[in-house]
Amino acid sequence: MRLRDLLLALTVVFIWGVNFAVIKLGLRQVSPLGLGVARFFLAAFPWVFFVERPKVPLRLVAIYGLLIFAMQFGFLFTGMKLGMSAGLSSLILQLQVFFTIALSVLVLEEKPTSWQLGGALLAFSGVALVAAHIGGDVTAIGLVLLVAAAASWGGGNVASKRISQHSGSVNMIGLVVWGSLFALPPLFVVSLMLEGRELLNSFIGLDWISAGSIAYIVYLSTLFGYAVWSGLLGRYPVNTVAPFTLLVPVFGFLGSTIVLREPLQGWKLAASGLVIAGLCLNLFGARLLGTLPKRSLSSPE
Repeated sequence: MRLRDLLLALTVVFIWGVNFAVIKLGLRQVSPLGLGVARFFLAAFPWVFFVERPKVPLRLVAIYGLLIFAMQFGFLFTGMKLGMSAGLSSLILQLQVFFTIALSVLVLEEKPTSWQLGGALLAFSGVALVAAHIGGDVTAIGLVLLVAAAASWGGGNVASKRISQHSGSVNMIGLVVWGSLFALPPLFVVSLMLEGRELLNSFIGLDWISAGSIAYIVYLSTLFGYAVWSGLLGRYPVNTVAPFTLLVPVFGFLGSTIVLREPLQGWKLAASGLVIAGLCLNLFGARLLGTLPKRSLSSPE
């Protein structure tokens, strides 16, 4: 990977990691679903008038927007509001990898490898460690909602695969903009039903921290992040780009510690180690298995 692209990849995962601390700052004044409405309104408008719609059936774009945007971030923002810390949220959300695998087995009839199953077992043992420390900055409802957010992301990834199968190469920015448009109505309706007046009051007298948080989430994390990431995926193989996402929880914990002064206890590091080890096993297990025979054959013994 060229140095410029390496720096771009690191910049994006840094932005995505720190994004969790920024979300926490935004949730101090804005309601959880209201923050989702603001995010996807600004991600859709005015761009939807200038960015071409992906050339796939609208129902696929709608399903993608519902799962990966409306449901994922509805659950994520609400779970963080109800008790999950920013650092742990960045970690738990990475379970989307294993939900993607599970849903691919059910929907796309793909077969999981032993490495993927082993990685899932390791990662979910890390979640069990988090669940064992419910209390303080971990609540049961917050943890459940974060796992639901990861499952929604996994469902959105499967929808994205369906879209790719239908039309091959897809303009990711177009998918983000039009997916955001379809995420808006369900988020807005549910927000009105559950939050009511709180939704409207959230945007009255926004301070600069809340306004800056919304701008960061929309323009840096969503539009800039997805634009750069899709560009990297277009220039390099997926297995070259994807491992960089392992750094998202690392920057997530650093951001929450520095920006929010969240404590970084030993059990959090242990849980992070288990989840990241599971992700590494999923990403690199088969590759390592393929190199072992070659090494043994070239060994002087």
